[in-house]
Amino acid sequence: MSGGKDRNQELQARAGRVLAALRGRYPQPATLLAAATPWELLAATILAAQCTDARVNLVTPDLFARWPDPAAMAEAAPEEVEDCIRSTGFFRNKARNLIAAAARIRDVFQGQVPRSLAELTSLPGVARKTANVVLFGAFGLTGGLAVDTHVGRIAFRLGLASTRDPLRTEQELMALFPREEWGNLNHRLVWFGREVCRARKPACPACELEPFCPKRGLLP
Repeated sequence: MSGGKDRNQELQARAGRVLAALRGRYPQPATLLAAATPWELLAATILAAQCTDARVNLVTPDLFARWPDPAAMAEAAPEEVEDCIRSTGFFRNKARNLIAAAARIRDVFQGQVPRSLAELTSLPGVARKTANVVLFGAFGLTGGLAVDTHVGRIAFRLGLASTRDPLRTEQELMALFPREEWGNLNHRLVWFGREVCRARKPACPACELEPFCPKRGLLP
């Protein structure tokens, strides 16, 4: 029994050190997706699946100029949306989801992007990660903690998550970090994953977390 308690205390202490270090490195975190409205953030986040934010930001100015809100997107011709977002990859599925999500927002939510996790995940193409990004980025709400490839990888390497499963990782991180930190923690871990704790060749010598990182999943 005491072993489990000691393990939990160790994880809590490590989580506190991680949070302090990331706050120091990234004092003003934010999403890298360019979006001016909740709908734009939702659409950009859908497009960002298996695509870089930089690529999405090249596509969305034209997308939002042609279909600026859910009402307009709901009436869009699929082939025109596909052509507009082609460079983001998986463009047929993404176009279908954008149009269907826009139609549901128009018909069910009076044209407004919903503000709850359950409602957001009822939209086509919107899973928990996307919903959590939109909740925090658009409304400042924390329904959960968005776990993308960067967040999942770093949490596992640091020993803060026992698995690479996104849902389990989210639950474990939510238990370790204060709710008010969840949204910004996602941004900080994403930035950290791009700049330091990369999937290949992580910059361990330049990492302030290296002294207490167990480096799980990394080859010696």
